Amino acid sequence: MSTQPSPHDAVFRRVLGDPANAASQLRAVLPAPLLSRLDLTRLTPVSGSFVDTTLRWRHSDLLFTAPLEDHQAFIYVLVEHQSGGDPLMPFRMLHYVVRIWDRYLSERPKTTRLPAVIPLVMHHNRAPWADPTDVIDLIDLDRDVLDAVESYLPRFRFLLDDLTRLDERALRTRPLTPPTRMTLLLLKIAAGNPRLADDLRQWTDELGAVLRQPGGIDHFITLLTYIGAVGEAPASELHRLFAQLGSDAEEAYVTTADMLRAEGEARGEARGEARGHARALLQLLTLKFGPPPAAVHAAVQSASTDQLETWTARVLTAHTLDDVLRA
Repeated sequence: MSTQPSPHDAVFRRVLGDPANAASQLRAVLPAPLLSRLDLTRLTPVSGSFVDTTLRWRHSDLLFTAPLEDHQAFIYVLVEHQSGGDPLMPFRMLHYVVRIWDRYLSERPKTTRLPAVIPLVMHHNRAPWADPTDVIDLIDLDRDVLDAVESYLPRFRFLLDDLTRLDERALRTRPLTPPTRMTLLLLKIAAGNPRLADDLRQWTDELGAVLRQPGGIDHFITLLTYIGAVGEAPASELHRLFAQLGSDAEEAYVTTADMLRAEGEARGEARGEARGHARALLQLLTLKFGPPPAAVHAAVQSASTDQLETWTARVLTAHTLDDVLRA
Protein backbone atom coordinates (compact mmCIF):
# COMPACT_ATOMS: atom_id res chain seq x y z
CA MET A 1 0.00 0.00 0.00
CA SER A 2 1.29 3.44 -0.91
CA THR A 3 2.71 5.58 1.87
CA GLN A 4 2.34 8.78 -0.15
CA PRO A 5 0.12 11.44 1.45
CA SER A 6 -3.49 11.16 0.31
CA PRO A 7 -5.62 14.11 -0.86
CA HIS A 8 -7.55 13.72 2.44
CA ASP A 9 -4.30 14.07 4.37
CA ALA A 10 -3.33 17.18 2.42
CA VAL A 11 -6.59 19.08 2.97
CA PHE A 12 -6.78 18.02 6.63
CA ARG A 13 -3.24 19.16 7.39
CA ARG A 14 -3.46 22.41 5.43
CA VAL A 15 -6.77 23.58 6.90
CA LEU A 16 -6.93 21.97 10.35
CA GLY A 17 -3.22 22.62 10.87
CA ASP A 18 -4.12 26.31 11.24
CA PRO A 19 -4.67 26.90 14.99
CA ALA A 20 -7.75 29.10 14.45
CA ASN A 21 -9.40 26.45 12.31
CA ALA A 22 -8.41 23.63 14.65
CA ALA A 23 -9.66 25.56 17.67
CA SER A 24 -13.07 26.03 16.06
CA GLN A 25 -13.37 22.27 15.51
CA LEU A 26 -12.23 21.50 19.05
CA ARG A 27 -14.75 23.95 20.52
CA ALA A 28 -17.46 22.13 18.58
CA VAL A 29 -16.62 18.61 19.77
CA LEU A 30 -14.81 18.69 23.12
CA PRO A 31 -16.93 18.29 26.30
CA ALA A 32 -17.94 21.55 27.98
CA PRO A 33 -16.18 20.80 31.33
CA LEU A 34 -12.93 20.32 29.44
CA LEU A 35 -13.42 23.41 27.26
CA SER A 36 -13.96 25.59 30.31
CA ARG A 37 -10.47 24.67 31.54
CA LEU A 38 -8.63 24.52 28.21
CA ASP A 39 -7.23 27.75 26.75
CA LEU A 40 -7.72 27.25 23.00
CA THR A 41 -6.70 30.86 22.32
CA ARG A 42 -3.16 29.63 22.94
CA LEU A 43 -3.45 26.51 20.80
CA THR A 44 -0.06 25.84 19.18
CA PRO A 45 0.85 23.19 16.57
CA VAL A 46 3.56 20.68 17.45
CA SER A 47 5.57 19.29 14.55
CA GLY A 48 5.81 15.61 13.71
CA SER A 49 3.54 12.67 13.02
CA PHE A 50 3.06 9.64 15.24
CA VAL A 51 1.29 7.44 12.71
CA ASP A 52 3.03 4.31 11.48
CA THR A 53 4.39 4.83 7.97
CA THR A 54 2.37 1.92 6.59
CA LEU A 55 -0.87 3.47 7.87
CA ARG A 56 -0.41 6.99 6.55
CA TRP A 57 -2.58 6.22 3.53
CA ARG A 58 -5.56 5.91 5.90
CA HIS A 59 -4.64 7.99 8.97
CA SER A 60 -3.57 11.65 9.21
CA ASP A 61 -2.69 13.27 12.50
CA LEU A 62 -2.00 16.65 14.05
CA LEU A 63 -0.69 17.45 17.51
CA PHE A 64 -1.32 20.69 19.39
CA THR A 65 -0.46 22.02 22.80
CA ALA A 66 -2.58 24.34 24.95
CA PRO A 67 -2.71 25.31 28.64
CA LEU A 68 -5.08 23.20 30.74
CA GLU A 69 -5.58 24.88 34.11
CA ASP A 70 -2.02 26.26 33.94
CA HIS A 71 -0.57 22.86 32.99
CA GLN A 72 0.74 21.98 29.56
CA ALA A 73 -1.60 19.62 27.75
CA PHE A 74 -1.59 18.10 24.29
CA ILE A 75 -4.52 17.62 21.95
CA TYR A 76 -3.94 14.81 19.49
CA VAL A 77 -6.27 14.84 16.49
CA LEU A 78 -6.32 11.92 14.08
CA VAL A 79 -8.52 11.64 11.01
CA GLU A 80 -9.54 8.18 9.78
CA HIS A 81 -9.90 8.08 6.00
CA GLN A 82 -10.87 4.44 5.56
CA SER A 83 -14.57 3.65 5.31
CA GLY A 84 -15.71 0.93 7.68
CA GLY A 85 -13.64 2.08 10.64
CA ASP A 86 -10.70 0.36 12.31
CA PRO A 87 -11.34 -2.33 14.96
CA LEU A 88 -7.93 -1.71 16.53
CA MET A 89 -8.17 2.08 16.63
CA PRO A 90 -8.20 2.28 20.47
CA PHE A 91 -4.93 0.36 20.58
CA ARG A 92 -3.45 2.43 17.74
CA MET A 93 -4.41 5.66 19.47
CA LEU A 94 -2.95 4.47 22.76
CA HIS A 95 0.24 3.55 20.91
CA TYR A 96 0.42 7.01 19.34
CA VAL A 97 -0.20 8.70 22.70
CA VAL A 98 2.60 6.66 24.26
CA ARG A 99 4.84 7.88 21.43
CA ILE A 100 3.93 11.46 22.32
CA TRP A 101 4.86 10.77 25.94
CA ASP A 102 8.11 9.08 24.86
CA ARG A 103 9.12 12.17 22.91
CA TYR A 104 8.10 14.41 25.80
CA LEU A 105 10.27 12.40 28.21
CA SER A 106 13.23 12.33 25.82
CA GLU A 107 13.14 16.13 25.74
CA ARG A 108 12.76 16.37 29.56
CA PRO A 109 14.78 13.46 30.97
CA LYS A 110 14.46 14.64 34.57
CA THR A 111 10.67 14.95 34.67
CA THR A 112 8.60 12.43 36.61
CA ARG A 113 5.16 13.60 35.42
CA LEU A 114 3.36 13.16 32.12
CA PRO A 115 1.23 15.80 30.38
CA ALA A 116 -2.41 15.18 29.61
CA VAL A 117 -2.99 14.06 26.02
CA ILE A 118 -6.57 14.48 24.79
CA PRO A 119 -7.21 12.10 21.87
CA LEU A 120 -9.77 12.90 19.17
CA VAL A 121 -10.53 10.73 16.13
CA MET A 122 -12.39 12.23 13.18
CA HIS A 123 -13.98 9.66 10.90
CA HIS A 124 -15.34 10.29 7.42
CA ASN A 125 -16.51 8.26 4.42
CA ARG A 126 -19.82 6.49 3.87
CA ALA A 127 -20.01 3.85 6.60
CA PRO A 128 -20.64 5.12 10.17
CA TRP A 129 -18.15 4.19 12.86
CA ALA A 130 -19.14 0.89 14.48
CA ASP A 131 -15.90 -0.17 16.19
CA PRO A 132 -14.72 0.19 19.82
CA THR A 133 -13.50 3.50 21.19
CA ASP A 134 -11.95 2.06 24.40
CA VAL A 135 -8.98 -0.28 24.74
CA ILE A 136 -10.82 -2.35 27.36
CA ASP A 137 -13.26 -3.47 24.66
CA LEU A 138 -10.39 -5.08 22.75
CA ILE A 139 -9.37 -7.41 25.58
CA ASP A 140 -10.21 -10.99 24.63
CA LEU A 141 -11.98 -12.14 27.82
CA ASP A 142 -15.49 -13.19 28.68
CA ARG A 143 -17.51 -10.56 30.54
CA ASP A 144 -17.42 -12.32 33.92
CA VAL A 145 -13.64 -12.80 33.73
CA LEU A 146 -13.18 -9.24 32.54
CA ASP A 147 -15.15 -7.94 35.53
CA ALA A 148 -12.77 -9.81 37.86
CA VAL A 149 -9.58 -8.38 36.37
CA GLU A 150 -10.75 -5.05 34.96
CA SER A 151 -9.00 -3.06 37.68
CA TYR A 152 -5.65 -4.31 36.39
CA LEU A 153 -6.27 -3.67 32.71
CA PRO A 154 -5.65 -0.42 30.81
CA ARG A 155 -8.56 1.96 30.24
CA PHE A 156 -8.12 4.37 27.39
CA ARG A 157 -10.96 6.00 25.49
CA PHE A 158 -10.73 8.44 22.62
CA LEU A 159 -13.26 11.09 21.61
CA LEU A 160 -14.94 10.33 18.30
CA ASP A 161 -16.31 12.83 15.81
CA ASP A 162 -18.10 10.66 13.25
CA LEU A 163 -18.73 12.92 10.28
CA THR A 164 -20.93 10.29 8.65
CA ARG A 165 -23.49 10.87 11.43
CA LEU A 166 -23.26 14.67 11.16
CA ASP A 167 -26.00 15.95 8.87
CA GLU A 168 -25.53 19.13 6.89
CA ARG A 169 -27.94 21.12 9.06
CA ALA A 170 -25.92 20.27 12.16
CA LEU A 171 -22.72 21.10 10.30
CA ARG A 172 -24.07 24.57 9.52
CA THR A 173 -24.77 25.24 13.20
CA ARG A 174 -21.34 24.22 14.45
CA PRO A 175 -19.24 27.23 15.55
CA LEU A 176 -16.60 26.63 12.89
CA THR A 177 -14.46 28.87 10.75
CA PRO A 178 -15.57 28.79 7.08
CA PRO A 179 -12.48 26.83 5.91
CA THR A 180 -13.06 24.23 8.62
CA ARG A 181 -16.77 23.90 7.84
CA MET A 182 -16.08 23.43 4.13
CA THR A 183 -13.29 20.95 4.83
CA LEU A 184 -15.58 18.78 6.95
CA LEU A 185 -18.30 19.02 4.31
CA LEU A 186 -15.95 17.98 1.52
CA LEU A 187 -14.57 15.11 3.58
CA LYS A 188 -18.19 13.96 3.88
CA ILE A 189 -19.43 14.38 0.32
CA ALA A 190 -16.68 15.02 -2.23
CA ALA A 191 -14.99 11.68 -2.89
CA GLY A 192 -16.35 9.98 -5.99
CA ASN A 193 -19.37 12.32 -6.16
CA PRO A 194 -20.45 13.11 -9.75
CA ARG A 195 -23.08 15.56 -8.45
CA LEU A 196 -20.69 17.56 -6.30
CA ALA A 197 -21.25 20.81 -8.20
CA ASP A 198 -25.01 20.58 -7.53
CA ASP A 199 -24.45 19.65 -3.88
CA LEU A 200 -22.17 22.65 -3.36
CA ARG A 201 -24.61 25.22 -4.76
CA GLN A 202 -26.34 25.52 -1.40
CA TRP A 203 -22.94 26.19 0.18
CA THR A 204 -21.87 29.12 -2.01
CA ASP A 205 -22.27 31.45 0.96
CA GLU A 206 -19.67 29.46 2.93
CA LEU A 207 -17.37 29.19 -0.08
CA GLY A 208 -17.56 32.96 -0.45
CA ALA A 209 -16.83 33.35 3.26
CA VAL A 210 -13.65 31.30 2.83
CA LEU A 211 -12.49 33.71 0.14
CA ARG A 212 -13.30 36.80 2.21
CA GLN A 213 -11.14 35.75 5.14
CA PRO A 214 -7.60 37.17 5.41
CA GLY A 215 -5.45 34.83 3.37
CA GLY A 216 -8.60 32.98 2.36
CA ILE A 217 -7.44 32.41 -1.22
CA ASP A 218 -4.86 29.89 0.04
CA HIS A 219 -7.50 27.84 1.84
CA PHE A 220 -9.82 28.19 -1.14
CA ILE A 221 -7.17 26.74 -3.45
CA THR A 222 -6.58 23.91 -0.96
CA LEU A 223 -10.30 23.05 -1.13
CA LEU A 224 -10.28 23.27 -4.93
CA THR A 225 -7.27 20.96 -5.09
CA TYR A 226 -9.06 18.42 -2.92
CA ILE A 227 -12.19 18.64 -5.06
CA GLY A 228 -10.13 18.09 -8.19
CA ALA A 229 -8.26 15.15 -6.67
CA VAL A 230 -11.21 13.15 -5.29
CA GLY A 231 -14.36 14.41 -7.02
CA GLU A 232 -15.92 13.15 -10.23
CA ALA A 233 -18.13 16.11 -11.11
CA PRO A 234 -17.82 17.41 -14.70
CA ALA A 235 -15.25 20.19 -14.91
CA SER A 236 -17.69 22.41 -16.82
CA GLU A 237 -20.22 22.26 -13.97
CA LEU A 238 -17.58 23.05 -11.37
CA HIS A 239 -16.33 25.91 -13.51
CA ARG A 240 -19.83 27.43 -13.68
CA LEU A 241 -20.28 27.02 -9.94
CA PHE A 242 -17.08 28.83 -9.02
CA ALA A 243 -17.57 31.49 -11.69
CA GLN A 244 -20.74 32.50 -9.80
CA LEU A 245 -18.54 33.42 -6.83
CA GLY A 246 -16.66 36.07 -8.78
CA SER A 247 -13.51 36.51 -10.81
CA ASP A 248 -11.11 35.57 -7.98
CA ALA A 249 -12.86 32.24 -7.43
CA GLU A 250 -13.07 31.50 -11.14
CA GLU A 251 -9.39 32.32 -11.68
CA ALA A 252 -8.43 30.12 -8.73
CA TYR A 253 -10.49 27.25 -10.13
CA VAL A 254 -9.02 27.51 -13.64
CA THR A 255 -5.46 27.76 -12.31
CA THR A 256 -5.95 24.80 -9.95
CA ALA A 257 -7.58 22.68 -12.65
CA ASP A 258 -4.70 23.39 -15.03
CA MET A 259 -2.18 22.50 -12.32
CA LEU A 260 -3.93 19.21 -11.54
CA ARG A 261 -4.06 18.30 -15.22
CA ALA A 262 -0.35 18.98 -15.59
CA GLU A 263 0.45 16.93 -12.48
CA GLY A 264 -1.72 14.09 -13.75
CA GLU A 265 0.06 14.06 -17.08
CA ALA A 266 3.45 14.10 -15.33
CA ARG A 267 2.43 11.19 -13.07
CA GLY A 268 1.20 9.27 -16.09
CA GLU A 269 4.48 9.82 -17.91
CA ALA A 270 6.45 8.78 -14.80
CA ARG A 271 4.36 5.62 -14.38
CA GLY A 272 4.85 4.78 -18.06
CA GLU A 273 8.61 5.30 -17.77
CA ALA A 274 8.79 3.13 -14.63
CA ARG A 275 6.78 0.35 -16.28
CA GLY A 276 9.16 0.41 -19.26
CA HIS A 277 12.20 0.19 -16.97
CA ALA A 278 10.59 -2.64 -15.02
CA ARG A 279 9.88 -4.67 -18.17
CA ALA A 280 13.43 -4.18 -19.41
CA LEU A 281 14.95 -5.18 -16.06
CA LEU A 282 12.78 -8.29 -15.81
CA GLN A 283 13.90 -9.32 -19.30
CA LEU A 284 17.56 -8.89 -18.32
CA LEU A 285 17.07 -10.86 -15.10
CA THR A 286 15.33 -13.65 -17.01
CA LEU A 287 18.11 -13.87 -19.60
CA LYS A 288 20.83 -14.06 -16.95
CA PHE A 289 19.21 -15.96 -14.06
CA GLY A 290 16.11 -17.56 -15.53
CA PRO A 291 12.49 -16.57 -14.78
CA PRO A 292 12.50 -14.54 -11.52
CA PRO A 293 10.40 -15.67 -8.54
CA ALA A 294 7.06 -13.98 -7.94
CA ALA A 295 8.48 -11.94 -5.05
CA VAL A 296 11.23 -10.51 -7.26
CA HIS A 297 8.73 -9.81 -10.02
CA ALA A 298 6.52 -7.89 -7.56
CA ALA A 299 9.48 -5.95 -6.13
CA VAL A 300 10.57 -4.84 -9.59
CA GLN A 301 7.05 -3.83 -10.62
CA SER A 302 6.62 -1.66 -7.51
CA ALA A 303 10.10 -0.09 -7.48
CA SER A 304 10.81 3.57 -8.18
CA THR A 305 12.57 4.69 -11.35
CA ASP A 306 15.75 5.48 -9.38
CA GLN A 307 15.73 2.02 -7.79
CA LEU A 308 15.18 0.34 -11.17
CA GLU A 309 18.12 2.23 -12.63
CA THR A 310 20.34 1.12 -9.72
CA TRP A 311 19.32 -2.53 -10.12
CA THR A 312 19.74 -2.44 -13.91
CA ALA A 313 23.29 -1.12 -13.55
CA ARG A 314 24.17 -4.15 -11.36
CA VAL A 315 22.89 -6.86 -13.70
CA LEU A 316 26.05 -7.23 -15.79
CA THR A 317 28.39 -7.73 -12.81
CA ALA A 318 26.03 -9.55 -10.43
CA HIS A 319 26.39 -13.28 -9.83
CA THR A 320 22.99 -13.81 -8.18
CA LEU A 321 19.58 -12.13 -7.97
CA ASP A 322 20.44 -11.10 -4.42
CA ASP A 323 23.47 -9.22 -5.73
CA VAL A 324 21.16 -7.23 -8.00
CA LEU A 325 18.46 -6.47 -5.45
CA ARG A 326 20.58 -5.86 -2.37
CA ALA A 327 19.82 -2.72 -0.38
